Amino acid sequence: MVKPRRKLAQHWLRSDKALNDIIRAASCTNDDRILEIGPGTGILTRRLLPLVQSLMAVEIDRDLCQLLAKELGKKENFLLLQGDFLSLDLSSLLADFPGFQNPNKVVANIPYNITGPIIEKLLGKISHPNPQPYELIVLLIQKEVAQRLVAKPGTKAFGALTVRVQYLAECQMVSIVPAKAFYPVPKVDSAIVSLRPRNIETPAHNSKQLETIVKLGFGAKRKMLRNNLQSLIERDRFIQLLEQLQINPQARAEDLSVQQWIALSNHL
Repeated sequence: MVKPRRKLAQHWLRSDKALNDIIRAASCTNDDRILEIGPGTGILTRRLLPLVQSLMAVEIDRDLCQLLAKELGKKENFLLLQGDFLSLDLSSLLADFPGFQNPNKVVANIPYNITGPIIEKLLGKISHPNPQPYELIVLLIQKEVAQRLVAKPGTKAFGALTVRVQYLAECQMVSIVPAKAFYPVPKVDSAIVSLRPRNIETPAHNSKQLETIVKLGFGAKRKMLRNNLQSLIERDRFIQLLEQLQINPQARAEDLSVQQWIALSNHL
């Protein structure tokens, strides 16, 4: 029996309801090629395999890889890669496995401690979106992070992460998963979210600049935007620009919608 490792932030899902919610959100078909990050003991993997064309799982834990290989290794539509997802170059690794190339969906229960970097690798950045975007990404993550991904402007949860992710994808909360649904029980609740990468209808003229002003704008959330961005534009000119864009001159970073951030970047 392989035990969860604290240093790898391993919390294994044991809730049928949560598993069913994930499967439903993923809308799997027999044409889908799935990427699963951190399959753990394979509880989600076993549910997905009969539904899809192929499933490639990336697991960092050697003991879990041995367990998964022993149980699922003979299934033709299953490929297991051992390693750190954040450092693997999947396109080169999959050169010899044509049936698993270019996965179109990601379905995963990912570690809390690397949620941000994983989402960035899957979606890309504002300035460098993933050139081969996934059709759909369904993730089980910490509830607080999920709330930030789907937050509305003017709310406490709306932050730089919200703008970066919502610029690149449509974000939807699927369901809340209580801490007791895992072993060992984490200190916080979780949530299932779906991210659907999209063609950006009105992209920023200078996406690198948008990335910069979002970072600066949320640098001190309690300050007004005109104070956080004064290193980029003279204060009075900036107030005039805000009024021109019909944005309150006293607005803070979280008060602006993603579209207003784009407009602000385009007019700077």
